[in-house]
Amino acid sequence: MSQTLENRASPDAATQLDIFRRMLRIERNDEFTRTQIRRGRITAPYYSARGQEVIPATLSNLMTDDDVICTIYRGIHDMVAKGMPLRPLWAEICGRVDGTCKGKGGPMHLTHPETGVMVTTGIVGSSMPIANGFAWASLLDGSRRVTVAYFGDGASNIGAFHEALNLASVWKLPVVFVCSNNGFAEHTRYENATSVDFIAKRAIGYGMPGYTVDGNDPYDMYAHAHAAIERARAGEGPTLLECKTFRFMGHVFGDNDSYMTKEEKEAALAKDPLVLFRQHLLETGAATEAQLEEMKATIEAEVQDAIDFAFESGYASADELRRDVFAEEIPA
Repeated sequence: MSQTLENRASPDAATQLDIFRRMLRIERNDEFTRTQIRRGRITAPYYSARGQEVIPATLSNLMTDDDVICTIYRGIHDMVAKGMPLRPLWAEICGRVDGTCKGKGGPMHLTHPETGVMVTTGIVGSSMPIANGFAWASLLDGSRRVTVAYFGDGASNIGAFHEALNLASVWKLPVVFVCSNNGFAEHTRYENATSVDFIAKRAIGYGMPGYTVDGNDPYDMYAHAHAAIERARAGEGPTLLECKTFRFMGHVFGDNDSYMTKEEKEAALAKDPLVLFRQHLLETGAATEAQLEEMKATIEAEVQDAIDFAFESGYASADELRRDVFAEEIPA
């Protein structure tokens, strides 16, 4: 098994409500995105993370505005959780000039440094060495900034994973490596491609803590994310979090997910973390039905506003499309 966490922080009622709000913002944004694709209004690759909302929602609650993330092509939920504004996000998804990358990146290459979304990469495993670079910069400038590297279980078999964990441990970098282990590396079942039963075990070889976490349980996620972020901020080095979860959709929009069994998918859907956490908030009195419905309406209005903004935005000019390829000369 992976290591066991001794001191467990627990979220208070206000924190729980904030985590749920981030989860709901992810879920509503995801549902609206898939609806727009189905209607033919967007033509773009889309990698839904439905079912994985707890992981970035909890981590983002614990991060400051100065903390940064490096994420992957299945990472829009990480950005939404971090607080990225939806107007430029949607404009980028739609390839419009008001997007975060002027419409030239699309949904697989979003970035928004203002909210700490530093890199979205389409290269499997590359979020980790890039995150090390940002974490190294934190050491150089003397800040207490923490970097979170998001990646999937398949990326743990990439050379960059091992190189990044080794270097982060040697230099005691303030980075948290967060593996969203949904059991399917694109279309490949975990047991068919990974040599260990728990990815967190691999942390032992690099001299850092490694924890296997219930990525669908906000309490378990909060305890482990809190410990990892505080360790990084205190200058004690990196942590590997293997967050066990399940993605409800196929690898990419339109995938028939035939590599999932009907029984395991139905079991996962029956334990939808968003539904269960909502029920928990109501049962414990952390929120009322009216509060949660108002929250949902506010988020839906925000998403719809972003969609309207995106489709009203224009496309980049031919001159603009040639920019951001080579460094521009600066007049003497």
